[in-house]
Amino acid sequence: MKPPEEVWRELADNPAGLREYAAGLHRQLAQTQQELAQTQEQLALQAQQLAEAQAIIADLKRELFGAKSDKLNEEQEEQLRQLVGDAQEQSQRPAPLSQEVLEDALAQERADQRQRAKERPRRHLPPVELEKQQVILEPPDKLCPTSGQPRPRIGQEVTTEYDYLPAKLIIRQIVRPKYGACQKPCCQAVAIAPLPPRLVPQSKLGLGLAVYLLLSRFDDHVAYYTLERIFRERFGVAISRQQMVQWVEKVAHLLQAIYWLIWEDLKTGDYLQIDESPVKVLDPEVKGKAAQGYLWFYSPPGGYVFLEFHQSRGRDGPRARLRGFRGTMQTDGYELYDALRKERPSTLRRIGCVSHARRKFYKALLESCSQALWFIGHMRQLYQLERELKDASPQERRKGRLHKAPALWLAMKRRAEVLRADPRVLPQSTLGKAVRYLLNEYTALIGYLRDGRFEIDSNLVENEVRPSAVGKKRWLFIGHPDAGWRSAVIYTLIQSCRRYGINPQEYLTDVLQRLPSMTSSQVRDLLPANWKPRHS
Repeated sequence: MKPPEEVWRELADNPAGLREYAAGLHRQLAQTQQELAQTQEQLALQAQQLAEAQAIIADLKRELFGAKSDKLNEEQEEQLRQLVGDAQEQSQRPAPLSQEVLEDALAQERADQRQRAKERPRRHLPPVELEKQQVILEPPDKLCPTSGQPRPRIGQEVTTEYDYLPAKLIIRQIVRPKYGACQKPCCQAVAIAPLPPRLVPQSKLGLGLAVYLLLSRFDDHVAYYTLERIFRERFGVAISRQQMVQWVEKVAHLLQAIYWLIWEDLKTGDYLQIDESPVKVLDPEVKGKAAQGYLWFYSPPGGYVFLEFHQSRGRDGPRARLRGFRGTMQTDGYELYDALRKERPSTLRRIGCVSHARRKFYKALLESCSQALWFIGHMRQLYQLERELKDASPQERRKGRLHKAPALWLAMKRRAEVLRADPRVLPQSTLGKAVRYLLNEYTALIGYLRDGRFEIDSNLVENEVRPSAVGKKRWLFIGHPDAGWRSAVIYTLIQSCRRYGINPQEYLTDVLQRLPSMTSSQVRDLLPANWKPRHS
């Protein structure tokens, strides 16, 4: 290849050759620019795929090893301190939180963690309602070895321990003597005591066993095949899982009267938190694998918890359930909820869940994305405001929120819009997804500011999802699509009991004893909010 100086000397007296040479250079430049653009696109695509893969790996780690808490440990705080410096160096973007504010937030977090570390569980005396048994151990030298006289008792030492008496399975025989007629004409009929109303007519299921099955399956999350083994090994009794399923179905039918009254009470309110949770279902129409079903949760803060099972995550289930409900629902960003709101704009409103938005920025932070720190700092201020207003009246709560929260939300919106327009923030990265969620949900997220009764997030109803989430990891699936409603009924009663501070075992024992002989007009007395045990 000739050096450029020689080429130029040859072309100096040849204008046509010079033009052709220049055109060739332009073609090479255009081709190089095209190749460079293609390379940049490939790199951007690979970076996006890498970000998506890292997000998937992080999600899998959280699923396998447990979700990380929003509270940061000492090591993460040190990482946050380093990220603060990185974030503040990017002067071309809106100014981040001041160093003083972030230092105060971190110092407060450390102080809270130290306080929690100092708190130790206190020693509690045994509950007075527990049965007590005494074992008295006399010393072998109770009598004086010299005089043979009893020693005077000067005190005692008491050592307390908890013990467990294994449960037992019994056979109860209800004997009803029959008496014939006497010799007098007035006495002709046979006398026999009426059989009390049975929990399951023509069945051997007793009240205590029924309550044990319900709590073992739906509160302790024990699978039916495990219960079958327990009865066989510990009690020497063969009770098949098919028999247990049939018994639970009969009892759930009986409890439906209370279940539907709970929904009627919820429907008369004007504020519901809603969430859904997937559960595996063995559907005979789906060959070779378990189908997907969903448990839907409806609950106002502090009130009943109502569950309903559906085989899909579509809108038909919640649309039918919310028919007749007029008010505000608080949900995550699942598009179905907004579609329901648009169908009934005059009677149904929606507010969002700030906790869902915060989690997405925590995901980005855990992947060393320094931009997420700024949003987390602002959301911490929002939650600190909620803690300060926790005991305030709804009117004072709304007033206190409107004094501070709108400015924080507006700042987050503006910064999110800047990041969305930044080409370095890939849409499918964890930060890109967090920013998009915040902007798409912004109107719903600030909806809680309208009313002091509204919560900043839907964590209260999410807490009710956890028992069923633990259960489906133990018993793995619902045995048939037609069995989903049974789980919904029993979960509803157990979790509603806990909302009202009621022991589920005491409640179910009393309710199942009374239900068979009650009329429909009397069932309302058995709602958890109205329930009073008969012995009181």
